[in-house]
Amino acid sequence: MRRSARQEAATEAEQRPDDPLTRPALGAIVYVLVVFGMVVYFTFAAVRGDYGIFRRAEIEAEEKALQAQLDRLEAELARMENLTHRLSDDYLDLDLLDQQARDVLGMIRADEIVIR
Repeated sequence: MRRSARQEAATEAEQRPDDPLTRPALGAIVYVLVVFGMVVYFTFAAVRGDYGIFRRAEIEAEEKALQAQLDRLEAELARMENLTHRLSDDYLDLDLLDQQARDVLGMIRADEIVIR
């Protein structure tokens, strides 16, 4: 039985692995792998890196917590400044003086009864 020219060419192509049409291009595979690796690396860095999205969210949450703490401390400072001013020589608040004398010194008025 005689083979046709096409069948012989196909058989020869199967037998020759060095034919550029049959073997995969090694350079293309390496290029795709390098590009894929770079995409994965930069995506990871953009999400989880020192300047990534998650770090930014952590910094914003920390900023909110510190701002709340600063507001609380400023309110406490204003309250203490007000009390200090009210106890100064320039300004005398009799109600505050009475309260401090009762709390700190344990004083009472003559018409009061202490129950323990």
